[in-house]
Order: sequence, then structure tokens, then C-alpha cells
Amino acid sequence: MSILSIAFPFESAVMIGGVVAGAARPIIGISAFASLLLYFKPLLMGLLKATLISISPRKSLEERRGLDRVRGIRMLQRLANEYDRSQPNLAAELRQLTTRD
Repeated sequence: MSILSIAFPFESAVMIGGVVAGAARPIIGISAFASLLLYFKPLLMGLLKATLISISPRKSLEERRGLDRVRGIRMLQRLANEYDRSQPNLAAELRQLTTRD
């Protein structure tokens, strides 16, 4: 006799019900696991964030500003390349903006 016969006494009492209870056991286990995950979600999310920060820390403000500046310069260069044939003056002005400091 196992510990599960205490949790499911009707299974040992009724032979036909054993098949139904055997099929219901994984569903009950999955639902219990899901409810525990929902209950401890704030704790699990905090642990996940702490792990991610320890693996790859956040960039400093100067690094983030530098990356934004480089993205802006690349965007202006792409626009200048697009307008190079149709509007060469605009393309030249956009290239000039990318060289500004």
C-alpha cells in the first residue's frame, strides 16, 4: 500500500474508478505545480532578475548614451544613402549631421 492510496482512497475501493483516478493524477499534479508557480511568481521573478543582472550587468549611463548616439548616426547614414540619387543636397546635409560632435 502506497502513500497515494491515502490521498486517493476511492481508487483502492473501486476497481473501475482506478482508471479514471490514474488519468486524473497527472492533471492534479500539473494544476498543483501551476498554482505553486503562480503563488511564488514574485519570488521567482526576483530570483530570475537577480541572476540576469549578475550575468550581464546593466550598462552605465554614458555607455547607453554612446550607443544611442551611434544608432542615430547609423540611421542618418542610411537615410543619406537612400536620398543620395533623388536628393543629393539632402543627403549631403544628412552626412554633415553625422560628422557633428
